[in-house]
Amino acid sequence: MKTNTTRTFIAGLALLASSAAWAGTEVHFTKPEQFSDVSFDQTEREKVLKDLTAHFEKLGESLKPGLTLKIDVTDLDMAGRENPAMRSTQDFRVMTGQADWPRMRLHYVLEQDGKVIANADAALSDMSYLTRINRYASGDKLRYEKKMIDDWFSSTFGTQVKRPVRK
Repeated sequence: MKTNTTRTFIAGLALLASSAAWAGTEVHFTKPEQFSDVSFDQTEREKVLKDLTAHFEKLGESLKPGLTLKIDVTDLDMAGRENPAMRSTQDFRVMTGQADWPRMRLHYVLEQDGKVIANADAALSDMSYLTRINRYASGDKLRYEKKMIDDWFSSTFGTQVKRPVRK
Protein backbone atom coordinates (compact mmCIF):
# COMPACT_ATOMS: atom_id res chain seq x y z
CA MET A 1 0.00 0.00 0.00
CA LYS A 2 2.78 2.38 0.96
CA THR A 3 4.64 1.59 -2.29
CA ASN A 4 1.56 2.49 -4.40
CA THR A 5 1.14 5.79 -2.55
CA THR A 6 4.81 6.62 -3.08
CA ARG A 7 4.61 5.77 -6.79
CA THR A 8 1.48 7.88 -7.20
CA PHE A 9 3.14 10.78 -5.40
CA ILE A 10 6.26 10.54 -7.59
CA ALA A 11 4.16 10.30 -10.75
CA GLY A 12 2.22 13.39 -9.66
CA LEU A 13 5.43 15.34 -9.05
CA ALA A 14 6.78 14.31 -12.47
CA LEU A 15 3.57 15.44 -14.14
CA LEU A 16 3.68 18.75 -12.28
CA ALA A 17 7.31 19.31 -13.22
CA SER A 18 6.69 18.56 -16.88
CA SER A 19 3.71 20.92 -17.01
CA ALA A 20 5.82 23.73 -15.54
CA ALA A 21 8.24 23.36 -18.45
CA TRP A 22 5.43 23.48 -21.01
CA ALA A 23 4.77 26.76 -22.78
CA GLY A 24 1.44 28.26 -21.81
CA THR A 25 -0.81 30.87 -23.34
CA GLU A 26 -3.40 33.02 -21.60
CA VAL A 27 -5.85 35.05 -23.67
CA HIS A 28 -8.15 37.79 -22.38
CA PHE A 29 -10.54 40.08 -24.23
CA THR A 30 -11.04 43.58 -22.82
CA LYS A 31 -14.62 44.82 -23.31
CA PRO A 32 -15.45 42.60 -26.32
CA GLU A 33 -18.94 44.12 -26.52
CA GLN A 34 -17.20 47.39 -27.53
CA PHE A 35 -14.97 45.88 -30.23
CA SER A 36 -15.10 47.63 -33.61
CA ASP A 37 -16.65 44.74 -35.51
CA VAL A 38 -17.74 41.47 -33.96
CA SER A 39 -21.10 39.80 -34.32
CA PHE A 40 -24.23 41.58 -33.14
CA ASP A 41 -25.38 38.28 -31.62
CA GLN A 42 -23.88 37.58 -28.18
CA THR A 43 -23.76 33.80 -28.71
CA GLU A 44 -21.98 34.21 -32.02
CA ARG A 45 -19.57 36.76 -30.49
CA GLU A 46 -18.69 34.32 -27.69
CA LYS A 47 -18.04 31.59 -30.27
CA VAL A 48 -15.69 33.89 -32.21
CA LEU A 49 -13.77 34.78 -29.03
CA LYS A 50 -13.59 31.13 -28.01
CA ASP A 51 -12.25 30.15 -31.45
CA LEU A 52 -9.66 32.95 -31.36
CA THR A 53 -8.58 31.88 -27.87
CA ALA A 54 -8.11 28.30 -29.07
CA HIS A 55 -6.09 29.56 -32.04
CA PHE A 56 -3.76 31.65 -29.87
CA GLU A 57 -3.34 28.69 -27.51
CA LYS A 58 -2.47 26.38 -30.40
CA LEU A 59 0.14 28.85 -31.63
CA GLY A 60 1.50 29.15 -28.10
CA GLU A 61 2.31 25.44 -28.13
CA SER A 62 5.15 26.21 -30.55
CA LEU A 63 6.92 28.39 -27.98
CA LYS A 64 9.93 27.00 -26.16
CA PRO A 65 9.32 25.23 -22.84
CA GLY A 66 9.28 27.61 -19.88
CA LEU A 67 7.75 30.48 -21.86
CA THR A 68 4.34 31.88 -21.04
CA LEU A 69 2.50 34.20 -23.40
CA LYS A 70 -0.21 36.48 -22.04
CA ILE A 71 -2.37 38.22 -24.62
CA ASP A 72 -4.95 40.91 -23.98
CA VAL A 73 -7.02 41.66 -27.09
CA THR A 74 -8.31 45.23 -26.87
CA ASP A 75 -10.06 45.55 -30.25
CA LEU A 76 -11.12 43.37 -33.15
CA ASP A 77 -12.42 44.31 -36.57
CA MET A 78 -13.22 41.15 -38.49
CA ALA A 79 -12.76 40.72 -42.23
CA GLY A 80 -15.72 41.91 -44.26
CA ARG A 81 -18.82 43.57 -42.92
CA GLU A 82 -21.83 42.06 -41.26
CA ASN A 83 -24.96 42.74 -43.26
CA PRO A 84 -27.90 43.06 -40.84
CA ALA A 85 -30.40 42.92 -43.71
CA MET A 86 -29.19 39.43 -44.60
CA ARG A 87 -29.01 38.04 -41.07
CA SER A 88 -30.43 34.61 -40.47
CA THR A 89 -29.57 32.03 -37.85
CA GLN A 90 -25.89 32.66 -38.56
CA ASP A 91 -23.92 35.80 -39.33
CA PHE A 92 -23.54 36.67 -42.96
CA ARG A 93 -20.42 38.71 -43.75
CA VAL A 94 -19.84 40.49 -47.05
CA MET A 95 -16.20 40.83 -48.13
CA THR A 96 -15.28 43.33 -50.80
CA GLY A 97 -11.51 43.65 -50.34
CA GLN A 98 -11.83 47.41 -49.97
CA ALA A 99 -11.76 48.96 -46.48
CA ASP A 100 -12.98 45.80 -44.77
CA TRP A 101 -9.71 43.99 -44.01
CA PRO A 102 -9.23 42.29 -40.62
CA ARG A 103 -7.62 44.30 -37.82
CA MET A 104 -6.77 43.55 -34.23
CA ARG A 105 -5.15 45.45 -31.39
CA LEU A 106 -3.56 43.59 -28.54
CA HIS A 107 -1.05 43.80 -25.76
CA TYR A 108 1.20 40.85 -25.05
CA VAL A 109 3.62 39.85 -22.34
CA LEU A 110 6.11 37.03 -22.86
CA GLU A 111 7.55 35.54 -19.68
CA GLN A 112 10.27 33.01 -19.14
CA ASP A 113 10.10 31.22 -15.82
CA GLY A 114 8.01 34.10 -14.41
CA LYS A 115 10.27 36.93 -15.63
CA VAL A 116 9.09 39.32 -18.35
CA ILE A 117 11.30 39.10 -21.43
CA ALA A 118 9.03 40.93 -23.90
CA ASN A 119 6.13 43.30 -23.43
CA ALA A 120 4.49 45.31 -26.22
CA ASP A 121 1.35 46.56 -27.92
CA ALA A 122 0.64 45.27 -31.40
CA ALA A 123 -1.64 46.44 -34.19
CA LEU A 124 -2.34 43.62 -36.61
CA SER A 125 -3.93 44.11 -40.02
CA ASP A 126 -4.02 42.42 -43.39
CA MET A 127 -5.06 44.82 -46.15
CA SER A 128 -4.58 42.22 -48.87
CA TYR A 129 -6.50 39.48 -47.10
CA LEU A 130 -8.51 38.45 -50.19
CA THR A 131 -5.55 38.25 -52.56
CA ARG A 132 -3.17 36.18 -50.44
CA ILE A 133 -2.97 32.41 -50.32
CA ASN A 134 -4.84 31.22 -47.26
CA ARG A 135 -4.47 27.61 -46.22
CA TYR A 136 -7.45 27.66 -43.87
CA ALA A 137 -10.60 26.03 -45.20
CA SER A 138 -13.06 28.31 -46.96
CA GLY A 139 -15.70 27.23 -44.45
CA ASP A 140 -13.64 28.57 -41.51
CA LYS A 141 -15.35 31.81 -40.47
CA LEU A 142 -12.10 33.14 -39.02
CA ARG A 143 -9.77 32.09 -41.82
CA TYR A 144 -8.57 35.64 -42.55
CA GLU A 145 -8.15 36.57 -38.90
CA LYS A 146 -6.22 33.34 -38.22
CA LYS A 147 -3.90 33.98 -41.17
CA MET A 148 -3.26 37.52 -39.92
CA ILE A 149 -2.54 36.21 -36.40
CA ASP A 150 -0.24 33.49 -37.78
CA ASP A 151 1.81 36.09 -39.66
CA TRP A 152 2.11 38.31 -36.58
CA PHE A 153 3.01 35.36 -34.33
CA SER A 154 5.69 34.12 -36.72
CA SER A 155 7.33 37.51 -37.16
CA THR A 156 7.09 38.46 -33.47
CA PHE A 157 8.23 35.22 -31.85
CA GLY A 158 10.34 33.76 -34.65
CA THR A 159 8.48 30.48 -34.71
CA GLN A 160 7.33 28.52 -37.70
CA VAL A 161 3.54 28.36 -37.66
CA LYS A 162 2.23 24.98 -38.68
CA ARG A 163 -0.31 25.44 -41.41
CA PRO A 164 -3.54 23.50 -41.22
CA VAL A 165 -4.07 20.62 -43.59
CA ARG A 166 -7.06 21.22 -45.84
CA LYS A 167 -9.66 18.51 -45.81
